[in-house]
Amino acid sequence: MKWMIASDVHGSAKYCRAMLARFDEEGAERLLLLGDLLYHGPRNDLPEEYAPKTVIALLNERRAKLLCVRGNCEAEVDQMVLDFPVLSDYAVLPLDGRVIYATHGHHGSEQTPPPLCPGDILLCGHTHVPACRDHGNFLYLNPGSVSIPKNGSRHSYMTLENGELLWKDVETGEVWDRHTL
Repeated sequence: MKWMIASDVHGSAKYCRAMLARFDEEGAERLLLLGDLLYHGPRNDLPEEYAPKTVIALLNERRAKLLCVRGNCEAEVDQMVLDFPVLSDYAVLPLDGRVIYATHGHHGSEQTPPPLCPGDILLCGHTHVPACRDHGNFLYLNPGSVSIPKNGSRHSYMTLENGELLWKDVETGEVWDRHTL
């Protein structure tokens, strides 16, 4: 099964459209969103083409293919306008004898991980910085941010297929990093 993994759309219609275009081009079966879908938050500037109502409509059209976890910018009012669940703090996904613990990263982060077994994967967004770091007893992964990248990183997402993780530019689809599980 091919997954596309993205985080931190923050209400940008431009980058939400780009992300969904990549999703279509990738032919992924599911899109895992790691939170912060609609609101830009008090610490971020408005992203390009900030239009949360447009993002709502774009994502609701894809509801059957989305799996989402709650970011620090999600609120109960967001669930009232989105036609798919967004208020779960985490999702645990089995992967070839290990688990992927998917969360936004503001609780259960690289510095304060949840209980994990050796070989498990902690998948977070929140920092807006792509990452792949082996902590010995778990692997920390971050796709970066779709709309507000930080630390000079790209507008990015990841794919996971057959044990291979690819980090890609959301505007061009260019692969710029990879990791094999």
